[in-house]
Amino acid sequence: MPVALNAFWFNDSITKESLMAGLTAGAPAPTAITLHGQSRVLEVGFSDGNTFRIPFELMRVYSPSAEVQGHGPGQEVLQTGKREVDIVELSQVGNYAVQPSFSDGHDSGIFSWDYLYYLGSEQDSLWSQYNERLQAAGAGRDDPMSVAHGASCGHSH
Repeated sequence: MPVALNAFWFNDSITKESLMAGLTAGAPAPTAITLHGQSRVLEVGFSDGNTFRIPFELMRVYSPSAEVQGHGPGQEVLQTGKREVDIVELSQVGNYAVQPSFSDGHDSGIFSWDYLYYLGSEQDSLWSQYNERLQAAGAGRDDPMSVAHGASCGHSH
């Protein structure tokens, strides 16, 4: 059963002025967010009329966290074994983002509205890039993550 997440977050009182720094001025803001657990997608409706169904797996493999993105260019950690990942909790971060807690324990990614819009609008391209990265690494989408990948940035996540 879909779960609507506190629809009161996303109403007409959210204006360009109320958005926190780091977002693109005039960028579409979410009007609705629904977590679909059975189909493993986050459905996000935006103020420009677009609605995206973003798979949890895509969110997990492109998490904006340092654990996934690294601390600089070229330090990205290829994520594998995330096809069946669930979102067990979704928390609001100010008026600019959400922070999912995934079933594999990953919970450090903060997904701004801009980033969710990017994931939704570019998901075909992002899936292609992900598959190319898997192929280049000789890895499979369902391969388990190696222990070394979990702490590649020197932190325990």
